[in-house]
Amino acid sequence: MTGSEVPPAFRLAYVPGVTPTKWVRIWNERLPGTPLTLVGVPAAEAAGLLRDGGADAGFVRLPVDRTDLSAIPLYTETTVVVIPKDHAATAVEEMSAEDLADEIVLHPLDDTLGWERPPGRPALERPATTEDAVELVAAGVGLLVVPQSLARLHHRKDLTYRPLTGAAESRIALSWPEERTTDLVEEFIGIVRGRTVNSTRGRPPTPPQPKGKRTDKKSSAPRKPAAGKTSRGGSGGTGGTGGAKNPKGGAKRGKPRRRP
Repeated sequence: MTGSEVPPAFRLAYVPGVTPTKWVRIWNERLPGTPLTLVGVPAAEAAGLLRDGGADAGFVRLPVDRTDLSAIPLYTETTVVVIPKDHAATAVEEMSAEDLADEIVLHPLDDTLGWERPPGRPALERPATTEDAVELVAAGVGLLVVPQSLARLHHRKDLTYRPLTGAAESRIALSWPEERTTDLVEEFIGIVRGRTVNSTRGRPPTPPQPKGKRTDKKSSAPRKPAAGKTSRGGSGGTGGTGGAKNPKGGAKRGKPRRRP
């Protein structure tokens, strides 16, 4: 297979919390002959998967090392606090970092917010995963601060969440190996950025059409006589030099004489 041939499939990685359904649907509509394969990957392993060729592109959580990876930031997630439904904080619409000062806040090893230490009091041990931390919140051990998408992903009937102000935030980006920016990668970038199927990106602009000549119309019309001249073969007009003029523009006629 040469470099100009289309690969048999496009592999798209995504980290927990990202829902690529909309973009996959658009891809299938535009490129029905090129299947798209989804590859789920933990957030901490996404960059390595792209570097090793395990996917052509992927939705990752920033930051990523841009030495060899390109990234287009897409959106910033709302940070929330996961709490039991019988917690006193359910009475408010949102919480602040100061509200957590006396609370035990769990800090899982796969934390995606990138802070060294969350607000509140640390637990004796760090849970291995966010899913494990959610189980501990349900057991009444402490609270958990995560991006809203992860709170929805690990939803439980006995838990809820509230937005948290003044906290770290997680940003989602589309990333791919810079040296492997293929035509299919460019195609997916266009889909994510909202370009239409008729976008001119990567295509030469259509040259402007030449305007039609207007001389034909002019050549068929009779020319007007110049000022001060009469048209050939016509009656004398104003501006002629021969003969006296009367108010109506005709020659002045004398009265006939009577015979003696």
